[in-house]
Amino acid sequence: MMYQPHQPHQPPPRPPAAPHAAVPAIAVSDLTVAYHEQPVLWDIDLHVPAGVLLAIVGPNGAGKTTLMKAMLGLVKPAAGQVAIFGGPYRQQRQRVGYVPQRGSVDWDFPTSVLDVVMMGRYGALGWFRRPGRNERDLAFTALQQVNMEAYAARQISQLSGGQQQRVFLARALVQAADIYLMDEPFQGVDAVTEHAIIELLRELRAQGKTVVVVHHDLQTVPEYFDWVTLLNVRRIAHGPMAEVFTEANLSHTYGGRTAAVPRR
Repeated sequence: MMYQPHQPHQPPPRPPAAPHAAVPAIAVSDLTVAYHEQPVLWDIDLHVPAGVLLAIVGPNGAGKTTLMKAMLGLVKPAAGQVAIFGGPYRQQRQRVGYVPQRGSVDWDFPTSVLDVVMMGRYGALGWFRRPGRNERDLAFTALQQVNMEAYAARQISQLSGGQQQRVFLARALVQAADIYLMDEPFQGVDAVTEHAIIELLRELRAQGKTVVVVHHDLQTVPEYFDWVTLLNVRRIAHGPMAEVFTEANLSHTYGGRTAAVPRR
């Protein structure tokens, strides 16, 4: 039977922070991360204002996913720190939603689409409360936002790659976060899904949310985003798109391989 929601109790909205607020949404200071004593990020400094749509761009092996995991406290830095709205991530985790790379998820786990989305509410519920009707309704509303409500009872393994990506976006949305971190959300999706995702990200930005996306398609960076971080182990450049997304900076980022630089 199709799940039929009633009107969910929405959590009270947080007032959106204005772009370029005094306290950045994310502040990365002197961050170095090493695997087996080999640095994959070196002395990174970033200030991400609230209310921007930011792309993290760089070649394979540049440390893009590692930077995102460091922001989430999933990897331990050799040096430096990350602050979320001025505090450590462990104190601000409920304000951050995360969409991992689709390839890093076990899609054969036997669970329904609606249950996957409800997992996004566990942080707000705590360890000892089970999700109830309100959580189910919030999850269904998030599925409606990504046009996946008709699949609520479907097993997650039965979905296409683009459908799975939409479900993970819904799981992040149901957290009602202030910051959304997304690791290559457009990878392996069709053009219709890609368009739907970028429209959703723009809606989040319009609500004052901060959205940080690891992205690999240089051709769409200036169209989709308003801020960009160019990364190749070190921070090459960071800031508003018009100032940073230049052929000189891109050539530096990609080691002089000008074929990687889009012609605008």
